[in-house]
Amino acid sequence: MNLIIYIALAANLIAFLQFAIDKRLAEKQKRRISEAQLVFPAVFGGIIGSVIGMLVFRHKTKKRSFQLKLLIALLLFCGIVFYACTGSPG
Repeated sequence: MNLIIYIALAANLIAFLQFAIDKRLAEKQKRRISEAQLVFPAVFGGIIGSVIGMLVFRHKTKKRSFQLKLLIALLLFCGIVFYACTGSPG
């Protein structure tokens, strides 16, 4: 269980930093971080870092399709944690 916590902490930090970097790249009109890469840390528990990054940097807050992807990533993470804790999906 401790490993899951450490992975989630790292994923949150990575997610937050990705939003900061992507926002900066958007402002400079440079090549951006893909949505798939922004969502990826959320699959490993980085949903809080993603949401805080969205709010702090006011980035991707109006894209409902992106928010849906984050929700799906959260559900996947919950499934991973459930499986890790119980050893079975059902």
